[in-house]
Amino acid sequence: MRQMIAFSLPIFFTNVLQTSYQFIDSLWVGNLLGSDALASVSVSATVVFTMLSFIIGMNGATLTILAQRRGAGDEEGLKESLNAFVVVFTLLSIGIGIIGYIFSPHILTLIQTPSAIHELATQYLQVNFIGIVFLFGYNFIGTVLRALGDSRTPIRFVLMAVILNTVLDPLFIMYFDLGVVGAALATIVAQGFSFVYALIYTRKSGKIPFIKPHIPDRTYALAIFKLGIPAGLQMMVISGGMMAIMSVVNMFGENVVAGFGASQRMDNLIMLPIVTLGSAVNSMSGQNIGAGKWERVSGIARSGILLIVSVSFAIGVLVYATAAKLLEWFVDNPESIAFGTLYLRTICFFYPFLGINFVLNGIIRGAGGMVQILVLNFISFWVLRYPLTAVFSKWLGEQGIAYGMGTSFVISAVCASAYYRFGRWREIRLLQGK
Repeated sequence: MRQMIAFSLPIFFTNVLQTSYQFIDSLWVGNLLGSDALASVSVSATVVFTMLSFIIGMNGATLTILAQRRGAGDEEGLKESLNAFVVVFTLLSIGIGIIGYIFSPHILTLIQTPSAIHELATQYLQVNFIGIVFLFGYNFIGTVLRALGDSRTPIRFVLMAVILNTVLDPLFIMYFDLGVVGAALATIVAQGFSFVYALIYTRKSGKIPFIKPHIPDRTYALAIFKLGIPAGLQMMVISGGMMAIMSVVNMFGENVVAGFGASQRMDNLIMLPIVTLGSAVNSMSGQNIGAGKWERVSGIARSGILLIVSVSFAIGVLVYATAAKLLEWFVDNPESIAFGTLYLRTICFFYPFLGINFVLNGIIRGAGGMVQILVLNFISFWVLRYPLTAVFSKWLGEQGIAYGMGTSFVISAVCASAYYRFGRWREIRLLQGK
């Protein structure tokens, strides 16, 4: 438990900064440009995540493969795996940026974006796709460092991006009078500077064993695609599910969309310990599995569940008490605030169940069980979360959105626990002969 907390805290602070990035962006947009602009940013953020989800998922495979190579003491395998990730991810991120820019308006129409915010959302979305390589780049470097056991250094990269974004947002929005386009430009400029700094720093310090990019060796390329494709599909399943849920929210109009967007920013704060523990458990279990220390893997699972249930419940109490006041930071529309408050006060106590899911999935990811997690996530989002959200919202109206999502968290935790207990994830081998 002590080691888990010590390793997790820097990841937590990094995630706090990452969330504050979105938090500050929403504060400037909501207060300077109004609820329609905030709603357009919220819808666009969901689309960006969906389009980028495949390489975000493959980035998760980075954590597993590199952590196991470090745990096994295989430095050659570590360098070759890293090279393969760099080559594959660079090509993918460029391709997704081009496709996303071209099809932005059509995607927004597909998910039933209200006409009042469609144009604003398109403008914000297209600018974000122009700089999507930067978004991925500095997050990739942070993931590699955590896989190698360094959870502290990534804090400085995200801190730089947050400070730059905080300064550039009002400058581009107000001084240059660029509106939501200014907010998007501030984001990609801040992320671009952070990525360049991260690249220079890690090269000079030697913290990441980068080598000259070359065509990946077949063994390491196969390992990447063996884990990366199902991991990428996991994220597409998740983000596609979130887009489907957003289409349910969109049917209730722009006031509910704005309230949902604002509540998602607070929702992300509740999620911070959950995401942090999932990432920490993935890295810790991966290194121990690579070293063959299976008894420690079980201890990591027990400690992770105890920690996440306690922390997420405490945060849920705090959010319940302060939901309305916190939402007023983002929007001044009474209807949006009323919906957001109802949503947060309902969903916040379901997060311990989601935390259990993240911890157990992190253990299984550490073993390389990406196909298994793909199946569990498909069940979670497409068999449970989206259908339950749609059904509950038809039954209870807009308040059913939170009840449907919360119910899915509980059932998903049961499914993850059953697979952890009875599944064959302990038998997975990533590299032949390694």
